[in-house]
Amino acid sequence: MKEFYIDSDGIRLHAKLDQVSEKGPLCILIHGFTGHMEEEHIIAAQKAMNEAGVSVLRVEMYGHGKSGGEFQNHTLYKWVTNALAVVQYAKSLDFVTDLYLCGHSQGGLLTMLIGGMCADDFRAIIPLSPAWMIPEGARNGTVLGQTCDPKHIPEKIVFGERELSGDYVRVAQTIHVEDEIERYEGPVLIIHGDEDEAVPYSYGVKAQKLYKNAQLVTIKGDDHCYTRHLEEVTDALRAFFEEETNRP
Repeated sequence: MKEFYIDSDGIRLHAKLDQVSEKGPLCILIHGFTGHMEEEHIIAAQKAMNEAGVSVLRVEMYGHGKSGGEFQNHTLYKWVTNALAVVQYAKSLDFVTDLYLCGHSQGGLLTMLIGGMCADDFRAIIPLSPAWMIPEGARNGTVLGQTCDPKHIPEKIVFGERELSGDYVRVAQTIHVEDEIERYEGPVLIIHGDEDEAVPYSYGVKAQKLYKNAQLVTIKGDDHCYTRHLEEVTDALRAFFEEETNRP
């Protein structure tokens, strides 16, 4: 494992690379809102991919983990800028033959956005419990369980012991994920628990229908971070990548 930082317009993004072959595929793996790269479900996903012969680049986005920036100042625009820098870094690695992108929750939303923006760069994308309802909720005045006037956004939004700048909502309101879904034509693997308490399972179903080439793996009876049946998630990831490595 190699630990380092990737520069994103002056913001240092904490990264770890688990390389399993001298030449082969690489998957970029991104955590979710308030998350980090050492969460149990992120580590489990990384290990499953490694076991399938895929190297993994875990990266923490602006304001999360050991990366630069303050949590309260992060926005989806900043995460998009970060992810684009990570994609460029990954493309510069000599050992990479094929590139994949996987993210959980808000990282799943980011995966859907970057998948469309950089469609030619990815052999497949893997949104896990993708929180792509965030922009729609922001336009309606609901942000991750908190409410506000969508036309008169407050300067701060409180999430328990954390705060977010109103800019998070302002940015989210401008994003239309369906545009990037339309742009991506490659394979998509969506994994979603049908008892997800944070992101309604219906959004996984809807995404599968909107993509041109997507499969949805339902983790029955499981929650947002797969605390009950994580092995089903890792089995699905391992099977997907083993099939991918045999695809021409």
